[in-house]
Amino acid sequence: MSSPSNAAVIAALRQLVAYTQLEDGQSQSFRTRAYQKAIDAVSVRSDPVAELPLGELVAIEGIGDSTARKIIEFAERGSISKVERLKAKYPASMLDLMRIPGLGPKTVLALQDHLGVTDVAGLREAIEEEKLRTLPGLGAKSEKKIAESIELLGIHSDESRTPIFDAMGIAHRLIADLEASDLVERIEYAGSLRRLEETIGDIDLLVVSDAPVEVIDRFTGLPGVTSVLGSGTTKASVVIDDQIQVDLRVVDSDAFGAAWLYFTGSRSHNIELRQRAIGRGWTLNEYALSNVDTDETIASRSEEDIYRSLGLPLITPEVREGAGEVGAAEAGRLPRPVDIGDIRGDLHVHTTWSGDGRSSMDDMLDALTASGMEYVALTDHAEDLVMNGLSRDQVLEERAEIVEQRASRPELTILHGAELNIGPEGGVDYDPEFLATFDFGVASIHSHFDLPQARQTDRLLAAVANPAVNVIGHPSGRKIGRRPGVVFDADAVFEAAAENGTAIEINCHLQRLDLAAPLIRRAMDVDGLLFAISTDAHHTSELANLRWGVSQARKGWVSAERVLNCLTLAEFQAVVGRKRAV
Repeated sequence: MSSPSNAAVIAALRQLVAYTQLEDGQSQSFRTRAYQKAIDAVSVRSDPVAELPLGELVAIEGIGDSTARKIIEFAERGSISKVERLKAKYPASMLDLMRIPGLGPKTVLALQDHLGVTDVAGLREAIEEEKLRTLPGLGAKSEKKIAESIELLGIHSDESRTPIFDAMGIAHRLIADLEASDLVERIEYAGSLRRLEETIGDIDLLVVSDAPVEVIDRFTGLPGVTSVLGSGTTKASVVIDDQIQVDLRVVDSDAFGAAWLYFTGSRSHNIELRQRAIGRGWTLNEYALSNVDTDETIASRSEEDIYRSLGLPLITPEVREGAGEVGAAEAGRLPRPVDIGDIRGDLHVHTTWSGDGRSSMDDMLDALTASGMEYVALTDHAEDLVMNGLSRDQVLEERAEIVEQRASRPELTILHGAELNIGPEGGVDYDPEFLATFDFGVASIHSHFDLPQARQTDRLLAAVANPAVNVIGHPSGRKIGRRPGVVFDADAVFEAAAENGTAIEINCHLQRLDLAAPLIRRAMDVDGLLFAISTDAHHTSELANLRWGVSQARKGWVSAERVLNCLTLAEFQAVVGRKRAV
């Protein structure tokens, strides 16, 4: 077995955290905090930690002796014995239960001990039979809230779907592991993951290789493979981390474009393309676009060639849903896709001034400059986020550092902003006079997620109208697969945002992708409403999440001229200045 990548080590440690939470009966314990510190330590390393001896591992800040030995065990065996022992005691489906709001480790253990419930299907049945309320510490109200969370998160007992954040991490990890073998000429992911769906049923990988059998062998033996469902000479299916099925297919380079198009889907989009091909006397499948009569290949190597042959511009994967995109592309009504190169600034960035920031201001600004950004709003948390927010004195100290940074970085325009907390009545941190001293403001919901729709709408409307608020950050406050977002009157909020010159954020983090794509489509119908595609980065590594926000914008059919941080610096400053002058 090859040495596990850092991503594989992190995945193994995350499993260790989850199973230890069950063993301890609590979300946070000395052991889980130790494992999480090790995850944070490994995540910022560029060298492969699985290749380090014990002495060098424990020398890394955040990795203790016990955790280091588990990393070495994983590198040698492909698994951690403690995890294997706990798997025998706690079915993997119990980890899915812990992702449901209201179900911590203690409650999940009670479900197993008192009701024999270990999966979502059993939980739904227990709720229907009103058995959940009989557990210690729960009641009818808790039972109802858990039932609502299951519905809002779209969790169904008849299908297992993985949040995109987890699935994307697995896909990139497998791609990196296979690329390291030098057996792969090209490898890409397809399916719903490529279409940026919020939850993923399974992962599809396409590989071009001159050694398909060796690639299949390598794939089925990768660290984290918990079962092999099938294996042949050109394709195989495995389960990774007891969590998700991954299907790999080896295809010819000449047919890669056709295969990538076919396995990306969606089914409805593919049907429309096939019908378009049939109308020309052609056929389109996973191998090629070809002439029915002569069997001549018309296009197959690239998706661009296939779309062009069908009389269409390239339709980006995010919008391939059979929702009118083919007709819109033919008529020239599909917006030009937003590109990362269109983004001129990042308007939601944290540093170590925030209690949860993990990169210094200096490091963050270095990374932003290197990425080619022209402007940035540093938006560390405000005072109402008690554990992580800045007092007024700290704000002034941070501002002094920003003044120094501006002097040494003339190529980057640095705005002193804040991420303000939207209270239950719509108020935000600090008084109006102090707020006016900032250059920029993002306002976000961080609490009171269970208020009725009318109150959620009112609190957002109040924030939208506040002169100190330029952007509403992650508007619903959701975390995909883990926390449903607040329910609000989207049309009323969008109309008010357009009237007040307040942008709506498209948060780039894969756990958020907030605003959701269907709501982005609705917001695009509101004249004058602008979006902000922002990373909400707490570490320099998270600046790379910009690509996911751009993809989410594409999924919502957003054009670059509707994005606040695609504007030139002068245009951007004019928009921000008009709002703050109110």
